[in-house]
Amino acid sequence: MKIKKVIIAILIVVLLIFAFVGLNIYSTYKQKQFLNSYIALINEHKYEELYDMISENSQNQISKEDFVARNKNIYNGIDAVNVSINMTGKEKQKGKTKIIFDEIMPVSAGTINFSNSATIVKEKGKYKIEWSSNLIFPELENNYKVRVSTIESKRGEILDRNGEKLAENGKASRIGLVPGKMENKQEAISQISKLTEVSEDFINQQLSAPYVKDDTFVPIKKVSMEETELKDSLLQIPGVKIEEINARVYPSGESLAHIIGYTGSINEDELEQRAGKGYSSESIIGKTGLEYTCEDTLRGIDGKEIYIEDEQGNKVKQLAIQEQKDGTDIKTTIDKNIQEKVYNLMKDDKGLFVIMNPTTGELLAAVSTPSYDNNDFSLGISNDEWTKLTEDKNKPLTNKLELTYCPGSTFKPLTAAIGLSTGKLLTQTEFNYSGLKWQKDSSWGNDYITTLTQYSGTKNIKNALIHSDNIFFGQAAMQIGSKDFCEGLDKIGFNEQIDFSLNLKKSQYSNSGTIENEKKLADSGYGQGDILVNPIHMASIYSAFANDGNMVKPYIVYDDENKEKTYLKENVFSSEVANEIKNDLIQVVENPEGTANDMKMSGHIIAGKTGTAELKKSADDNESGTLGWFDCFSIDENSSENMLIISMVENIQDNVSGGSHYLIQKIRTLF
Repeated sequence: MKIKKVIIAILIVVLLIFAFVGLNIYSTYKQKQFLNSYIALINEHKYEELYDMISENSQNQISKEDFVARNKNIYNGIDAVNVSINMTGKEKQKGKTKIIFDEIMPVSAGTINFSNSATIVKEKGKYKIEWSSNLIFPELENNYKVRVSTIESKRGEILDRNGEKLAENGKASRIGLVPGKMENKQEAISQISKLTEVSEDFINQQLSAPYVKDDTFVPIKKVSMEETELKDSLLQIPGVKIEEINARVYPSGESLAHIIGYTGSINEDELEQRAGKGYSSESIIGKTGLEYTCEDTLRGIDGKEIYIEDEQGNKVKQLAIQEQKDGTDIKTTIDKNIQEKVYNLMKDDKGLFVIMNPTTGELLAAVSTPSYDNNDFSLGISNDEWTKLTEDKNKPLTNKLELTYCPGSTFKPLTAAIGLSTGKLLTQTEFNYSGLKWQKDSSWGNDYITTLTQYSGTKNIKNALIHSDNIFFGQAAMQIGSKDFCEGLDKIGFNEQIDFSLNLKKSQYSNSGTIENEKKLADSGYGQGDILVNPIHMASIYSAFANDGNMVKPYIVYDDENKEKTYLKENVFSSEVANEIKNDLIQVVENPEGTANDMKMSGHIIAGKTGTAELKKSADDNESGTLGWFDCFSIDENSSENMLIISMVENIQDNVSGGSHYLIQKIRTLF
């Protein structure tokens, strides 16, 4: 009986121990959860909610307004993001629990790692934290301050191939108002609004900000230093003041906007993505173009020190330090003179030009029109200006160089090269048909392949290219077969992300991944169907005809890896096939019946292909428009200055000069 009682007593003790341990574990878990919730609110900048988590005694020591201001000024001031803690221990202290933890705090000057502790109490059944400034940093007393000292860095500049500046660290004029010096305020605001195209609502909003006093300079707009007439007019209005500031300047403006891009103030998402990399809420970063893709090279790292300072201004503790480092300049392959010339040729059109050295892959010019002035963004674009740009039906912000388009007949050399490479076509292969339309049989219903030119002579690859014969290349694709045709396109980079300094959309031969029927295959043979090609990718493909079957890798930024010629893809065609197509394309220009005979120029050998792409979604579609193309390359074995040109103009149905021939007249001026 005694043994039984002893066993029961032992079991009770064991159960009590387990219960105690279990409660302790549960309590620790809940306290850890509470502390993590506190840290989460810091990351979300919800300092008002944070105040509700501190103890009654702590709230008696500091008002909610002062608490919010203290936390906001420190955490936001050092750009603390993604703060995290790792609990390392705890101590019981007379109804309180001291949690010991390691804290990781990414800030604008790097990452601060330190150990700290928090005392947690229970009030009315809820956990609360005993707060003082030491909870932010152990060495931070309530009367101490956190300071940030900055040495500004310079952003790297962007240069053309000859050292001409395409993006530079220049000067701009900041227009502002001094309220105390304004006369007839509303009339002045109305005048300023009309001159600057800044809304009256925005100006009034700036003037009514809490920090504004009579002698405060209130910034309204930044403009380029060259806007002398505007500035002279503004200075006639009492209260207007203009000061000189540092600014990112783009000397070529609209002609290079899509390539160079622009910089702007960092936003919250960007700051979070770059946590721990030295960015702050005041940082300027690349937003588009090379400014964006070369951000890591171009960006300067501001010298920055974060430290705690006592009441006498003495440095108590250094929390983080970052050495100042200027950004690195980048040199591009672009020739500013060629770029500006091409832009001026195209600025009134919707279209694009890619000019590449076919031997090296260097892009000499890359134009997308219509364009926009990237200086407007660098200086700070207004909401009204942004709305005007985004709602413009001509879509000036769209970078056509990154997109894909139906290539029309400029695709035919690819079909020919794939056919010859697979052996499904020979140079002497002939198809027999007559007239300007053709269908395989009645199973096609009312669908026909149509072509524009009736010509005498053999229906072979050479003549079909010279006369741009849709029927021949429709039949050629059918003879090659869907499998070999698609595999041939995959070999030259279709459905593949092309490595380039801009984000190029993938070229495709089908919306579904396969060419699902014979009529679609036939249409694909002459560049219709679902065929879509990126223009920079097309430049690389055409370079294979100039490089014995090797596709040169296009590039726009010089670096150690592309001082020498680099191929994107080697041996996509045999040298025999590549040279056969090249010679046929020369005849497209040289032959009096060639569709590009108007490109023939004395002293130059040029291989080229015209193209027209119908964008109709149905037979009755009269709104989608038509694209005009002309792709060509010059051939001079003794020259290092040959050019390969991919050019396109939209809506040629409205252009009396026609698409390809309209482009040819422009291209002739470049030779």
